[in-house]
Amino acid sequence: MRIWVDCTAAAHPVVLRPVIALLRERGHDVSITARDYGQTEGLLERFGLEYESFGSHVGGGTGTKAAAVGRRSAALARWARPHRFDLAIAHGSVDVAVVGTALRIPQAQMQDYEFAGLQRKLAWRSARRVIVPDAIPIERLEAAGARASKLVRYPGLKEDYYLADFAPDPSVLADLGLGGLGVAAERSTDDRVLVVVRPPPETSAYHADNPLYDRLVDRLCGDPAVVTVLIPRTEQQHRAAEERADPSLVVPADAIDAQSLIAFSDLVVSAGGTMNREAVALGVPVLTIFSGRMGAVDERLIADGRLGELRDPDELELVKRTGDVGPVDPRDPAILADGALEAAGKG
Repeated sequence: MRIWVDCTAAAHPVVLRPVIALLRERGHDVSITARDYGQTEGLLERFGLEYESFGSHVGGGTGTKAAAVGRRSAALARWARPHRFDLAIAHGSVDVAVVGTALRIPQAQMQDYEFAGLQRKLAWRSARRVIVPDAIPIERLEAAGARASKLVRYPGLKEDYYLADFAPDPSVLADLGLGGLGVAAERSTDDRVLVVVRPPPETSAYHADNPLYDRLVDRLCGDPAVVTVLIPRTEQQHRAAEERADPSLVVPADAIDAQSLIAFSDLVVSAGGTMNREAVALGVPVLTIFSGRMGAVDERLIADGRLGELRDPDELELVKRTGDVGPVDPRDPAILADGALEAAGKG
């Protein structure tokens, strides 16, 4: 089959990489498109996945975003029409919903957050299969436009699947000038605590104002026993972090092996979702400062004691950790590929 995979945010190349690999192993012809947003393109390049780029992420109000979707969807439709795709796969891409519907391409959409507004509802309603964790109650999914008959529900976290073959690479620490820090195989005398921080998704519809983020960074930068690696989502966040000119705050210039960095870190604090759940999947202590409506997956992780909530950065306890690095509960990503193929009647 001819399959189109669209990546519109930095998490998507990571999530969809094993699905793409499995589809290609099975003989399918997979074409990848991307959007210029954050580290999306850089991660595709780091994974060696060829892609064609269309459009970029824009801020502003609903009208501005709708216009950007319209432009990108129109360009993608012109590109996709001669390919005559049999299936389109994405992780919440509204462009796949628009183009797939217009060109009658069967669609499979992955997602693990049920409250992300109109674009999510459009994507789910147009998809033949919606691939989600079984932690999300069916009634929430149906309220967001995913009928029960469309659902492919999988156990665990999506991170358990794409990290199943993961082996942490300690070179990420050396590349960042942090050799000897963290939970690495060979330790130096540097006993500073290594913290990984992910800022809020400020341009996303589901994001609410986050008063904790700046206070968190102030708290970390004010502690001489801490080194912080901040992985920004936007150029504005990147510039703001660099303007602090704090030697204990490291801001990678390019896409990095964030999963290895997490695996070797002492603590992860994120205002989003994927990086938090990667830390959970790798057995790393993790706190959320997410300010939107909490999704069912994170609700379950908090209830199970696998994810903490940070309410006051001044009360943050920063300690070294010990233990193994690597996946805690690896799972076979074939369930995700099979679920996507069901959308084309090929599961």
